[in-house]
Amino acid sequence: MWIICFRYDLFLMEKSCYNKIGDFMTYLDYSATTPVEDAVLESFVTVNKTFIGNPNSLHRLGVEANQLIENATNQILEILELSEKEIIYTSGSSEANNLAIKGIGLKYQNRGKHIITTAFEHSSIYGPIGYLQTLGFEVDFVKTLKNGQIDMNHLKSLMREDTILVSVTAVNSEIGIKQPIEEIAAILKNYKKCFFHVDATQAIGKLKLNLQDVDLISFSAHKFYGLKGIGCLIKNKKIVLEPLIHGGKSTTIYRSGTPAVALIASLAKALRLIYENMEKHYHSVQSIHQQLKEFFKNFDRVKINSNDNCIPHILNISVLGVKPETLLHALEEEEIYISTKTACSSTGESSKAVMALTHDEKRASSSVRISLSHKTTQQEIDHFCSCFEKNYKKLTF
Repeated sequence: MWIICFRYDLFLMEKSCYNKIGDFMTYLDYSATTPVEDAVLESFVTVNKTFIGNPNSLHRLGVEANQLIENATNQILEILELSEKEIIYTSGSSEANNLAIKGIGLKYQNRGKHIITTAFEHSSIYGPIGYLQTLGFEVDFVKTLKNGQIDMNHLKSLMREDTILVSVTAVNSEIGIKQPIEEIAAILKNYKKCFFHVDATQAIGKLKLNLQDVDLISFSAHKFYGLKGIGCLIKNKKIVLEPLIHGGKSTTIYRSGTPAVALIASLAKALRLIYENMEKHYHSVQSIHQQLKEFFKNFDRVKINSNDNCIPHILNISVLGVKPETLLHALEEEEIYISTKTACSSTGESSKAVMALTHDEKRASSSVRISLSHKTTQQEIDHFCSCFEKNYKKLTF
């Protein structure tokens, strides 16, 4: 056992030399996950050591831990300007999306079994919707315009008396398409039996959204420099859900289990930090994004899939005739890290999102995602451009 632990420690020491972004590698996969901020990690460690009580315990240590959760919850709602809503803490966005969709479907199926969504959703949306289809639910996909935004007239035409849920991602994770959440919410206000769910995973921490008229909102801390393993489903207080996990009260009745005090506190810290300079960060990413778009115009086989309706943090391109995995691993040899599709997607398939936007199978089967951050340096971009050009010539020869 001692030998195993010793070797593992050596492994961690060796890996740490390569995990300082910008020193030995160029990390361009921020939409998959972000590196944790030091201050967030320090907050997590401090809370773990200081607040040792179970928040559900009645003694002083439990009351103190519970108060810390309440303070974090109020802070999150205040930052997002959602003070009249309730937070259910989850392990991340995938769980939050499952709880929103299954929770609504199972609890309100007496009202109807009709759900509306789009062709630009994450797999953690399609998964629970597919499960509900096995229980007799009917699903419609709303059409989108050329820029990827929802066709509002088609949405209105799809709405029925038995429509109980519309689920739309605020920002698509592969291409970066933004949806007009406020406009959709305004339409759905006229349908009292229908709930509006927004997967805001790729939006929170990148741009400010007005989510006050949204019934259910999902997001995860590790997308904005927080820790993995903690996310939120924020819902209107009047909404009742069928829980995924039964067995007692936690921070709410909708998810059983001992509350993760330190993770919850760290989520609030990460959110507060990212909101402090969000506008400045946005313009920084926008500048890098434009630089890369100009660079890719030099290559005949490169098609830019992200359009002007996309956030600058995501730049999706297709290198025609080159398999995404081939390009990804070629750049990996240069210590450059990008992705094909989303991190949670099945491998070997064409991008459904690129296909839905471009209607071009060649582009859908050869797309890669470059995702940027305000932490991305000019040195990293120069390194990427140099290595991309070199590998482009090799792979398209």
